[in-house]
Amino acid sequence: MVTLESIFERNNMNLAYKRVVANKGSAGVDSMEVQDFLEHLKWHGPELVASIKEGSYKPQPVLRVLIPKEEKGKFRPLGIPTVTDRWVQQCVAQKLSEAYEPIFSDNSHGFRPNRSCHSALKKCLEHANNGYRWVVDLDLAKFFDTVNHSKLLQLLSERIKDGRVISLIHKFLRAPIQDGSETKPNTIGTPQGGTISPVLANVMLHELDMELEKRGHRFVRYADDMMIFCGSRKSAERTLANIKPFIEKKLFLQLNEEKTKIRYVASSDIKFLGFGFYRKRDEIRAIPHEKSKVKCKAKLKELTQRNKGQPLATFRTKLKEFVVGWVNYFKVSDMVKFASLTDEWLRRRIRQLYWKQWKRTGTRVKALVKLGMSKAQAWTFANTRQSYWRTANSKTLAFTLKNDFLKKMGWVCLSDCYR
Repeated sequence: MVTLESIFERNNMNLAYKRVVANKGSAGVDSMEVQDFLEHLKWHGPELVASIKEGSYKPQPVLRVLIPKEEKGKFRPLGIPTVTDRWVQQCVAQKLSEAYEPIFSDNSHGFRPNRSCHSALKKCLEHANNGYRWVVDLDLAKFFDTVNHSKLLQLLSERIKDGRVISLIHKFLRAPIQDGSETKPNTIGTPQGGTISPVLANVMLHELDMELEKRGHRFVRYADDMMIFCGSRKSAERTLANIKPFIEKKLFLQLNEEKTKIRYVASSDIKFLGFGFYRKRDEIRAIPHEKSKVKCKAKLKELTQRNKGQPLATFRTKLKEFVVGWVNYFKVSDMVKFASLTDEWLRRRIRQLYWKQWKRTGTRVKALVKLGMSKAQAWTFANTRQSYWRTANSKTLAFTLKNDFLKKMGWVCLSDCYR
């Protein structure tokens, strides 16, 4: 049972503190950083908890920041609560998760223990390879920003019987928004950035999960990203037409008509959690989506810009961090060809970094001789007038800065992690 007392039990509070610190995150409107929170909690924790139990606690305004979206010129609003409010939210979120986890649908994979993007992808492939290859790709228009407070609180009240908990959640939902110098009231939505928002999103969309299951549909949901799998295009069209009224009239949410589409699962238009799908013989398989590949190469290019003026060790560290993370996410899909072609291009960029770092003719000669060239050859090559990029593609540099040498020096490419 979720009560205010269970939420502010010592073990739950300690776990919430550890998770808030682990997630790091930016400061809110009070400018308090995560590393300063422990000291604040030691001095003001008992007073804070007492004010919550008395009902006098008020969350501070949520700091509005805009994050660029994939579409040029478009931004996603993010709300950053103060560290203190994030901790209180985390305390509540943990107990809500405990209460709702046993009843949440097996088709829901977002922000749940022992579930992930990978488990969602596996289920997608299972449905597609069982013959359900027409997809209703549902896009809820500005979901987090349009959650109806009254509907959400009604759903919460059906399971949470402590009115003080409902009141506390209501305060989080209505916390004003600090947008620049202006403070605005908040009457709708649950801001992305709040630690309680993911579990509240799952509570809201659990109703949709139950409705789809009742109707016998096969679907996969990760937060507000959802795909319904059907046996034919006509079946998919009927499914969309029938579920739309439930979403709009029962949950008071809106479909993004432009982005909600019916497609064959292996269509290039289908993108789910960064993955696309393709058909190999009669099997549907996953692959990094073209947009994900473009973003990957753009990031690699940014990380290997030769005009950054930093040592090679710094380049190596930052590049390794990104490559390992990217491959660990996408390695459940087929990416051998992309990894191979990208690595060839990436090694050329790394060789370009070396050529830039050596800079002076004398330094280049010494480096090339050390790598096995004769002094005469090194002197001739060191005086080349070709651009950095063309030089990096030369047979001479490929022979001296061999792939094995780069690997030995600690440079990591995609294929090194994709095994």
